[in-house]
Amino acid sequence: MIVARTPGAPIGVYDSGVGGLSVLRHIRAQLPAEDLIYFADSGHAPYGEKTEQYVVDRALLVAAFLLERGIKALVVACNTATVAAIKAVRARYPDLPVVGVEPGLKPAAAITRSGKVGVLATARTLKGEKFLQLREQISATTRAEFLLQPCIGLVDQIELGDLETPAIAALLEQYVAPLLEQGADTLVLGCTHYPFVQKGIEHVLREHGHPDVTLIDTGDAVARQLVRLLDAGGLLHPAPAAGEASASLRGYTTADVSALAPAFANLLGLHPPVEKVDV
Repeated sequence: MIVARTPGAPIGVYDSGVGGLSVLRHIRAQLPAEDLIYFADSGHAPYGEKTEQYVVDRALLVAAFLLERGIKALVVACNTATVAAIKAVRARYPDLPVVGVEPGLKPAAAITRSGKVGVLATARTLKGEKFLQLREQISATTRAEFLLQPCIGLVDQIELGDLETPAIAALLEQYVAPLLEQGADTLVLGCTHYPFVQKGIEHVLREHGHPDVTLIDTGDAVARQLVRLLDAGGLLHPAPAAGEASASLRGYTTADVSALAPAFANLLGLHPPVEKVDV
């Protein structure tokens, strides 16, 4: 499959659901001239409880779908898919610039004062070979201790769209409080869904007397890496001239449109066209 090599081609952004919108907002802020296609694989989510091969197969299918729509670069805006599948995507499409989301272990290790960092992520991310290698490498060089907390069910609740439900509050209490009890002074939001419940996490921190705990969201770093790759390949879209149309955004989902369209509106204040597809 041919990879688009023109600056005017769109960028694909892919997640298992709506969590990648937290990365999309950073991309739009740093690259306002770029046309974007967002793909939510909500019909096959959550990925966190699936096998690694299942996630690899889904990632390759989604990448092929987006390439058919002419993308020049792909952002895998899903921690689970990055850990499980980004190597396979890069091997299948070696000419395609691909950016993944790495859990922010390195910046967390650099700023922790207690030496203990809590990592909130899906079970699949925390079991992934790539993640475990990264943890061992950073622990060895920094002496930071990473406290791993799988957040079973949290992605499901965030996908429902209401971010301030008692169910979400209960899950955040269940998952964050033990990390605080173990002395974590820094928390890594190791899933792109989790920045959308940052207010709820901060509430738990205040309730437990730890309002100074630092939260690490890597969406900004992902957008910066995308800028670097596009610039290096001569693929940055020039700023539109006066009178030219602004950048476009469209969404695709493998679930019902009634899930993704409200997420765009409620989480980002955007109303792009959204289409259900069978991929």
